[in-house]
Amino acid sequence: MSAPALSTALSLAEPWAAEGDRQYSLPDTMLLKMSLGEAPEEIPVLRDVARNAQPAATSIDGGPIDRITSEIAGGFRAARLHSAASNVFATGERHRGFDPIEEVTGVARQLVLRVPPGTPVGALCEVLRQIPTVETASPNYVTATPFDMQAPVEGFEDDEIRELHAMVRAPEALAHEPGDPAIRVGLIDSGISEDHAELSHAFQAGYDTVRLDKGDVAQGVKLLGDHRHNDSNPRDDFVGHGMGCAGIIAARGLNIPQGLGGACRILPMRALAAAQLPGKKKAVGLGALSDLDMAMKLAVDLGAKIINMSFGTDDSALSPSSPKPHKDIVEYALARGCILIAASGNNGQDTRYWPAAYPEVIAVGAVEADGSIAGFSTRGSHVALCAPGSRVLTTSIRGYQHATGTSFAAPFVSATAALLVARAQRRAFPVDARLAKRILTISARPFSLDVPTGCGSGVLDAQAALLALDREIDTVLDEKPEDDAPDVTTDNGENGGGADDG
Repeated sequence: MSAPALSTALSLAEPWAAEGDRQYSLPDTMLLKMSLGEAPEEIPVLRDVARNAQPAATSIDGGPIDRITSEIAGGFRAARLHSAASNVFATGERHRGFDPIEEVTGVARQLVLRVPPGTPVGALCEVLRQIPTVETASPNYVTATPFDMQAPVEGFEDDEIRELHAMVRAPEALAHEPGDPAIRVGLIDSGISEDHAELSHAFQAGYDTVRLDKGDVAQGVKLLGDHRHNDSNPRDDFVGHGMGCAGIIAARGLNIPQGLGGACRILPMRALAAAQLPGKKKAVGLGALSDLDMAMKLAVDLGAKIINMSFGTDDSALSPSSPKPHKDIVEYALARGCILIAASGNNGQDTRYWPAAYPEVIAVGAVEADGSIAGFSTRGSHVALCAPGSRVLTTSIRGYQHATGTSFAAPFVSATAALLVARAQRRAFPVDARLAKRILTISARPFSLDVPTGCGSGVLDAQAALLALDREIDTVLDEKPEDDAPDVTTDNGENGGGADDG
């Protein structure tokens, strides 16, 4: 999540920003969502433009959008951000075949505009919002995910290995429900190391949506490795944030506890580029909203049932007139039946980060090993529950790490959600986001110590969540209407037709 040092580094001289914006945005791109029914059919998808399968559009409406954008920016190139789910693999045809869910939620109408350097993007967005055929216009904000990590270590004490997993009753939960390899957890993060011994079994084919140029970041910030090309290789060689989350969900259990998601699989989506900040040695993840949203939709369309989102944008850093980040893609994922889990934030205050602040998203705070609230854990009425998030022993790019932050509390909950879905499917019972959130919150273990307000219902208890789901399913089945029951008549001779009547 955002940190003061990172905010300072990224906020150096943004003449293109909107008045009131304290969140860094890219200098030459913006996001424009057309009103329902107004998006021209022939505007291509960004992935096809990047592959030279289609040229970017140089006109949107032939009217006020084109005229105003050309007057203020001097020109533009436009593409759709998202592919149609029905044509996600059809190169050159991804802009065709959007269904009603994609249209209504807005993902079919989301455009990315690239404008010349020096364009006052914030001011342009303000003007475009006044056009009736424009639903929203926003700078392409950049979010970041720094985290604390100790040097790689070779061996661990048994107590250290088991402590946090015992807190959430992971062994009991996995004994009750081992998970299902058909359940996919979409990991929207910094990428993975696909050949790690703990996780090589768990990764399915993913995607890299990172698309940043050196001129997109503030002076002194250095982009590392692959940061310009969308491709099917979500590998991370620098950050390790995604690997930390992955180990909590699906580690094999060689040198650390088995991942709490059991047999579930991970769909890795690299949406955070690796970057080095001035004066810092550790790399952090930087992600433009366009890259993050593209990764989330692809994960949904590729079959992810649970989405882990260990990133966020501070609401107070946005211009008051800017739309809230990720709104369309959150609505789309929910409409497709996905369960969304997000880290609450790491500023230790009562703050709304997006996407964690959306009511349908399960926002997760962090506790220390003794069950007390971690001092860094962001609070608020939207926080659903907490999970371990301090010095969590998990995987890194080439070994293991101690990871700290709500980023690493969220995957404990994502893994438990995967177990809930697996358990429910064994009994032919549907689990959606609303039910999953209710089960996880009502089953959370009450805090043992006095805690500040805004920390949710308690600490994750994976075993209690599974038992609560079992009770829920039993209750629904027991309430089956009598009209649905088979008509069984006891033969006492009064109705005739007995066995001896023939």
